[in-house]
Amino acid sequence: MSSKHTWFTSLINNKQFRGVAQIAILALLVLGINRVVQSYLGESAYEDTGLGHLTLPEAIQTAKSSNRLVLADMSAVWCPSCRKLDKQVLSQADVKDVINQDFVFTRIEYDSEQGEAFMQRFNVSGFPTLLVLNDNGDKLVQLPLTFDPNKFKSLLQQAANQFN
Repeated sequence: MSSKHTWFTSLINNKQFRGVAQIAILALLVLGINRVVQSYLGESAYEDTGLGHLTLPEAIQTAKSSNRLVLADMSAVWCPSCRKLDKQVLSQADVKDVINQDFVFTRIEYDSEQGEAFMQRFNVSGFPTLLVLNDNGDKLVQLPLTFDPNKFKSLLQQAANQFN
């Protein structure tokens, strides 16, 4: 037998190594399952907002033709804070009324080519990040993050009044 084979065999037969390897495999499985669960919960929370699925270019085009601003939400489907924003703020009827009246909403998913380009173009480093864009796709303002629907609605109204 080669010394490589003997070394590998003795490593595999080592009880301490097997225990560490089992823990590492278990940790990877838990992390993988957690990400799947978090993604499912995030997709469900976003669907419950009813805000649609326009890409950024589609939102900009719609904003041009409807004389509205773009509300761009940089998000990650597995992000707990993004899910909280969806559930506590973006799913509220009065918030959606303001969004639909003055803005064209678009969700930019972090784990996508569009997400990478958006992060580079607008120097976004975290999520959720909410930007108000004009109908040329230029950044007008970044909204501060709040989970208070009334405060968020007020921020939207201020942006609409200032830039429309």
